[in-house]
Amino acid sequence: MVSRRGFFKTAGAAAVTGAVVSRVGAASLPEVVTMEHASTQAPLVPPTGRPYNPVVTLNGWTLPWRMNNGVKEFHLVAEPVVREIAPGMKAHLWGYNGQSPGPTIEVVEGDRVRIFVTNHLPEHTSMHWHGQRLPNGMDGVTGLTQPPINPGKTFVYEFVARRAGTFMYHPHADEMTQMAMGMMGLWITHPKDPKFMRVDRDFCFLLASYDIDPGSFTPKVNTMTDFNLWTFNSRAFPGIDPMVMRQGDRVRIRAGNLTMTNHPIHLHGHEFTVTGTDGGWTPPASRWPEVTTDIAVGQMRAIEFLADEPGDWAFHCHKSHHTMNAMGHDVPTMIGVDQRDVLAKINKLVPDYMVMGDKGMADMAEMEMPLPENTLPMMTGSGPFGGIGMGGMFTTMKIRKGLARGDYKDPGWYKHPAGTVAYELADGAVGAPAPARAPDAERMAAKPGEPVLKVTKGGHHGH
Repeated sequence: MVSRRGFFKTAGAAAVTGAVVSRVGAASLPEVVTMEHASTQAPLVPPTGRPYNPVVTLNGWTLPWRMNNGVKEFHLVAEPVVREIAPGMKAHLWGYNGQSPGPTIEVVEGDRVRIFVTNHLPEHTSMHWHGQRLPNGMDGVTGLTQPPINPGKTFVYEFVARRAGTFMYHPHADEMTQMAMGMMGLWITHPKDPKFMRVDRDFCFLLASYDIDPGSFTPKVNTMTDFNLWTFNSRAFPGIDPMVMRQGDRVRIRAGNLTMTNHPIHLHGHEFTVTGTDGGWTPPASRWPEVTTDIAVGQMRAIEFLADEPGDWAFHCHKSHHTMNAMGHDVPTMIGVDQRDVLAKINKLVPDYMVMGDKGMADMAEMEMPLPENTLPMMTGSGPFGGIGMGGMFTTMKIRKGLARGDYKDPGWYKHPAGTVAYELADGAVGAPAPARAPDAERMAAKPGEPVLKVTKGGHHGH
C-alpha cells in the first residue's frame, strides 16, 4: 500500500509537500489519496513495478498505486469537489479524489491493473476507459455492460493494459450532467521499452469547458454551445501554470478533448509533428511539420518537437473566444460609437460607469473595475511588458538554457538578449520609411506606345 509518507517520498519534490492528504478506506481497498491544490505536481517516479518515464500533468498529479500479487491497484473516488479555476474564482464540480479532472493514471503496457471506483455522488455513476482494449464487461456503459454504481457502492474494474498510448476516463452514466460537472481524467499507458519514443519532458492535460454565471459556483449542465470558461485541466489563464522546458529538450505534449467543440491548439516559435492519437502512435512516414493541430471532441493528440528556441512562447487554442474568460460573449460591439452624450446621462445615475469598447476591447485587459463575486475578468494576465490580455485556454512554454533535467520550477520571465525585442520607431527617426501610397488607375495606365498586357480566356497572355 502506498502510504502518505511513501507518496511524498516518491513524488520527489517539495512541490507536493502539504498538497496531498490520505484517507484509509476498508482494509481490502487501496488507500485513497486525494489532492487539495491545483498547482502542477512533480512527476511520480514509479516506486514499484516496471520502470517508465513519467508524465507531468499540467495543473494536476498522478495517482499512486499499490502492488498486490503482481497487480497494480488504484482507488478512484467519484465525489463533489471544489476546483479553483484561477485565483479569485472557484467552481463546485464533480470529480475524483479531490479534484477535477481526476488524477492521471500511469501504467506500463502489459500491466494487469485493478481499479476500485467508489461513488460518493448523489446519483449513480460508472467508469468508461476511453480508447482501451479490454473485456466488454469492463467498458463501463451503464445498462449496457454493467449495472450502475449506486451512491455509497464500490465497483472493481480489472484488465490488462494491452496498448501503449494516451487515453481518458469518464462516466457513461447521466453523461450530460456528469461530464458538464467535470468528471474526467487521463490514463497513460507507457511502452514496455522505456527507450521507445523517449522524450525529455512529457506534459499532458485535458480540455474542458464550463458555463458558470458570474457570482455563481455551479456549472449549467444543460448548456450545449455557449460556454464562458474554456480551460486546460479545469484551469483558466492566468491560473494555468507554464510548461517549463530546458533548451534542447525533446518535448511531448498530450492533450485530450472532452468539451463540446473542437480546439485548434497552436504553438509559437516552433514546429511539431503529431506522433500520437487515441488509436496509438502515428507511423513516422505519415507525419508532417505543423504549428497547429485540431483536436475534435473525444479525441487526443500527442505532439512532439525540439525545444531549441529560448523564450516565453505562447501555447493556446486558436479560437479567439476560447482565450477569453467569463462576461465576454454578450458584450455588444461598440467600436466607433461616440458614447459621450449617453455617458454624461448614465453618470448621473451610475457615477462609476465607464465607456468600454469604443476603440476595441484591448483596454479591458488592464482595466481594474469591480467584478461580481466569484468570477474572472474577460481578459487578464500581466507579463513583463504589460497586460497580456488573454484568458481561458492559454499558457506559456518557458524554454531556458541550462535547466536541470528534472527542474520544472517557473524560471520567471525571459531576459531577452540586446537587440532582440521589437521596439517603437521614434517620430522623425532617420531611416523611417516614407508613407506608402496606394496605386491609382492614372499612374498604372499604359503610356503612349507602351504594349498592353492582356489576359485571354484560358489564362494565356497576349499583347
